[in-house]
Amino acid sequence: MTSDQFPAGFLFGASTAAHQIEGGNVNSDFWRIEHQPNSPMKEPSGDAADSYHRWRDDLDLVADLGFNAYRFSIEWARIEPEPGVFSRAELLHYGRIVDGCRARGIEPVITLHHFTSPHWLTGEGGWGADTVADRFAAYVHALRPILDGVRWVVTINEPNMVAIMGRFITGGSSDDLEGFVGPLPPPDPAMRDATIAAHRAARDVLHRDHPDMKVGWSIANQVVHARPGGEQLAARYSATVNDPFLEVSRDDDFVGVQSYTRTVFGPDGEIRDDPEDERTLTGWEYYPPAAGDAVRQARDVVGDVPILITENGIATDDDDRRIAYTQGALDSLLAAMADGADVRGYLHWSLLDNYEWGSYRPTFGLVSWDPNTFDRTAKPSARWLGQVARARRLTAAASS
Repeated sequence: MTSDQFPAGFLFGASTAAHQIEGGNVNSDFWRIEHQPNSPMKEPSGDAADSYHRWRDDLDLVADLGFNAYRFSIEWARIEPEPGVFSRAELLHYGRIVDGCRARGIEPVITLHHFTSPHWLTGEGGWGADTVADRFAAYVHALRPILDGVRWVVTINEPNMVAIMGRFITGGSSDDLEGFVGPLPPPDPAMRDATIAAHRAARDVLHRDHPDMKVGWSIANQVVHARPGGEQLAARYSATVNDPFLEVSRDDDFVGVQSYTRTVFGPDGEIRDDPEDERTLTGWEYYPPAAGDAVRQARDVVGDVPILITENGIATDDDDRRIAYTQGALDSLLAAMADGADVRGYLHWSLLDNYEWGSYRPTFGLVSWDPNTFDRTAKPSARWLGQVARARRLTAAASS
């Protein structure tokens, strides 16, 4: 295997999340927030990319591009629209997507919770409720008929972000805020513990129902760097925002790593460099090595647990910069793997331009779509990454 070669069996593909592409997710908590009077969201999700109906088109694109894996999420709010009421029609719908992946030679990587929850769960207290682990486990068990034979399952997407958002929703405890410096507040302790309990409960259900399944969750790895004098602040930030969730993964079959940029600390806190430095449409620093850095940081905590890059990408209108960013990301990933990191796949965020939690403006997609017809158009970056995936070699696209 050459230095630019990915190993046999490596998963190459793209990721999506149900609420961000399906459209019409009317039973979810986020849909309710979008349609509140004076909603903080710039625009509602609406029909999104209409992937609920056009999932076949999406899978055809994945296969046509040369990818062998596709990460998508199942929407809890559709499966269980009321407590204890499970929709057979929706189970069949997501089962057809799983079958559609198999028919096209695509490995389904399925996420069971990607930020949105049934609105009734929020009424019970959401991730702060005492019953949430049992609720989540029951939902996961209801998915058994459609998960048979599925090899990769992510229980919860970015639980550290779920717990951080919970602090804004509930106010959280202030005991851990003293002296804490960073771009994000620490996760709410109660919601941190609740997501961990729910993950473990779901993992137990999945291992019981599907003994051969690989189960993990995906962490929003905040790549943390320090300049002289900022080492202690950087260490505390990472130890609070990343490590408690990574530590849980020591008992998992794999850990999902998701990273896009970095946070740099100096003696007084986060450092944002010259405003002329390149920024993405989300305002993040353009930093391609984030993927490799995140893998190294995760490995330092989880040890030999296999790693799957479940998200990495860039919000930009310039597709040449998307290619350059992804080239740099894969370079850094290969370097981390050469140093011994056990990385099993790379799933780019995102397959489609999508609803970025309040706005369609940040375009992460390898594929664009027409807002009137929903017709899909693969960008040059999609074809470029597909060439890399087919050859499992980073220089393949440049030399073809």
